[in-house]
Amino acid sequence: MSIRFGTGGWRAVIGDDFTKANIRILAEAMARKMKAENARMELAIGYDRRFLAKEAVQWAAEVLAAEGVTVRFVNRSSPTPLIMYYVMAHDLDYGMMVTASHNPSLYNGFKVFTKGGRDADEHQTADVEHYIDQVEAEQAQGYEIPCLRYEEGIKSGLIVEFNPLNEYLDSIISRIDMKAIRDAELRVVLDPLYGVSQTALQTILSTARCYMETIHSGHDTLFAGKLPAPNADTLKTLQNYVIDYHYDIGVATDGDADRIGVIDDTGRFLHPNDILVLLYYYLVKYKGWSGPVVRNISTTHMLDRVAESFGQTCYEVPVGFKYVSKKMAETGAIIGGESSGGLTIQGHINGKDGVYAACLLVEMISVTGKKLSEIYASIRRIYGSLYMEERAYTFTPEKKAQLNSILMEKRLVPDLPFPVDRISYEDGCKVYLKNGGWISARFSGTEPLLRIFCEMEKREDAAALCRIYETFLGLEPEE
Repeated sequence: MSIRFGTGGWRAVIGDDFTKANIRILAEAMARKMKAENARMELAIGYDRRFLAKEAVQWAAEVLAAEGVTVRFVNRSSPTPLIMYYVMAHDLDYGMMVTASHNPSLYNGFKVFTKGGRDADEHQTADVEHYIDQVEAEQAQGYEIPCLRYEEGIKSGLIVEFNPLNEYLDSIISRIDMKAIRDAELRVVLDPLYGVSQTALQTILSTARCYMETIHSGHDTLFAGKLPAPNADTLKTLQNYVIDYHYDIGVATDGDADRIGVIDDTGRFLHPNDILVLLYYYLVKYKGWSGPVVRNISTTHMLDRVAESFGQTCYEVPVGFKYVSKKMAETGAIIGGESSGGLTIQGHINGKDGVYAACLLVEMISVTGKKLSEIYASIRRIYGSLYMEERAYTFTPEKKAQLNSILMEKRLVPDLPFPVDRISYEDGCKVYLKNGGWISARFSGTEPLLRIFCEMEKREDAAALCRIYETFLGLEPEE
């Protein structure tokens, strides 16, 4: 089976596994799943700016419509959180988004959303894969997947082109202190990394009277040859803009706008860990919210310190935003997120939203009357510092089997220079140290990589532990 779901949906190389044939198999599988569950036979679907994204929606829609599913197609490139919002707000059972998020430009894929606008969990995606197996087996016996020509689908009303952007934007505006932002008269520069956040963020922040500038806003399916991920390596130009033209904040989003990257007023790149800590602190300290926080196993334990100081709990879950949103629903957490740049806030959608996160950061600067760098410095004075080291490693199939044997089957760990408190194998291998530090090793669910994360109070200690793991596992860092 060439269609397999990871932590962020199905992602595949265009022309390899991401093909018209496979997209139609996936659409047929979704239709069968909906029928078997007696689900509402209506599905919202959108796409971002990746190569073949719009065509992929049309190919899928032709199959879904032929099976009697009404396809509500957002007929322009849009943020992933827009689709999640629509599924939630209109009580649909399913939605889909054509995107490979922050993966390289040669990838595309599909995300599946379930009732409430949530990322499909592993049980739901396993169910989809069951129907994919079924369709492929029938195809081997001569079965042909039914298709209704796109134009006929439009005429019949089974395919409906629409644009619910205003509804989504109004929902965000209702949750943001627009007056405080207007009064602050902030200067904001946006870098959508050739993705889909520009219209949404410009509309909201310009309405709030921010002075807005946008870079890298064109439609480039190659993302200018760079990774469409808002990290320290991809945001050099944004840093220069903030410094040279004295902006209050630089905001970047990934290819489908569900993740965020930030440059503060000094030109410093704020790691997603820092953003999560800043927003949780702001929600509790300044907005008066009360509740726990949720993070995955690869996200900073600084959140634990902040939560404890306010008499709250920080819950840890495996990697995959579906686990974050599920735990938030279970515990009443007010914010949840991951070190990869995705976060969500209680009362909004049940998944990542870089657009809302960016607006909330601008609100934070406006309400506090402090520069972003000043707020971050005050948090460090209160809670101290933690430093995270992140490494990624490619591997051959043989090497992956060897790594899996060491980490997950034999459960071996190297000798470490710090006392070990406990070890968890809930998602990869995570070693918790008695001094509060930790190191984890796990296979990525979206890319063929082994990732190692380590967080310590001293940067040199985090780097040293990563080197120990590299030697122990016989790894070489990804360039």
